[in-house]
Amino acid sequence: MKRKHKLAFRVLSDPGNAYAREMNLVHGFPEDLKEVYRGFDLKLPEYNGDDAWELPLPTRMVIDRDAVIRSIDADPDYTVRPEADASLGVLRGLG
Repeated sequence: MKRKHKLAFRVLSDPGNAYAREMNLVHGFPEDLKEVYRGFDLKLPEYNGDDAWELPLPTRMVIDRDAVIRSIDADPDYTVRPEADASLGVLRGLG
């Protein structure tokens, strides 16, 4: 993503949702919902590369050079994606 969009900042890659889990930004699936997804032939654990039936919440964070989270935008509704404008304003303020 960084190369594709020629980004000048670091982008977090979080295999296994380790950081997202630490930040309470993952949700799991109850057994009945797992069965529904299996019925659609959705193999989330296979896609994720582990046995977890979980997904990270759509989240955008701005973390400064001292590892301080300056902004976080997350929503448990996966159809709601964080907008970039607020994060860009925070980034401009860090300059």
